[in-house]
Amino acid sequence: MFTRIKEDISIVYDRDPAARHTLEILTCYPGVHAVLLHRFNHWCWRIGLKWMARLFSHIARWLTGIEIHPGAKIGRRLFIDHGMGVVIGQTAEIADDCTLYHGVTLGGTSWKKGKRHPTLENGVVVGAGAKILGPITVGENSLIGSNSVVVRDVPKESTMVGIPAYPVGSTEYNRANGRNERGEFEAYGQQHSPDDPVAVAIHGLCTQLQTINAQNRKLVDKLRDAGIDVQGVDIPVMDTDCIELEPRKDKI
Repeated sequence: MFTRIKEDISIVYDRDPAARHTLEILTCYPGVHAVLLHRFNHWCWRIGLKWMARLFSHIARWLTGIEIHPGAKIGRRLFIDHGMGVVIGQTAEIADDCTLYHGVTLGGTSWKKGKRHPTLENGVVVGAGAKILGPITVGENSLIGSNSVVVRDVPKESTMVGIPAYPVGSTEYNRANGRNERGEFEAYGQQHSPDDPVAVAIHGLCTQLQTINAQNRKLVDKLRDAGIDVQGVDIPVMDTDCIELEPRKDKI
C-alpha cells in the first residue's frame, strides 16, 4: 500500500512541472486525493461493502470534484491533473501510467448490465474535456485530443482528434479537415470523392431525370405515330452530366 502511495506522489513530479514538494502534493492536488481515496473505496467494493464504498466515493467526489465509481479498476501511477469534472464509470478499466486532464469522461452508452465503459491500456493520455464512450479499448501510448469524442476502438500509439474522433493522418481525418486521401489540402473543403453522400444523391437524381426524359421522348414519338396532336410539347435534350442544353420541340 505504501509503495502505491509513493508512486502516486512521485508521478506528479514527472508530469507536472508546477509541483514543488511532497507536502504540497499531499495537500493541494485533488487528483492525488481522488486516486488514494478510490483505492480504499475499491477495496471496500471488492469485499462486499458496496454501500460504504459508494458513500465514501460520494464524499470523495464532494471533496475533489472527481467522480470515480468504486467498481472501476485503476492501475498504477494514474495521474489526474486538475481533475475537476472527471467522471469514471463503474466498469471502466485504466492500466498503468495513464494521465487524465480535467473534464474527461469515461462513460457508457447502454443501460444494460455488464461491461459498458472504456478500457485504457498502458500510457494513454486523455486531453481536457475528452469523452470516451462505450465498452471500447484505447490502445497503449495513445493520445486523445482535448474535447474529442471517442466511440470506437483506438489502435495503439494513435493520436485521436475530432467529433467523432479519428486517428490523425487517416482518410477520415483528412476528409474532416478538408484534405484528400493523399493528405493534400483541397480549397473550401470540396471533396471530389465517389463516397460523398451529396454527390451520390445528385448523381442518382440526374440518372433518374435522364431515364424519365428518354421515356417521355419515346412516349411523344408513339403518340405522334398514332396520329395524336402533340404540338407544343417540349422535351429537353440533356447531356450525360444532366445539364440541359436546349429544348426539343416535337411538332406535327
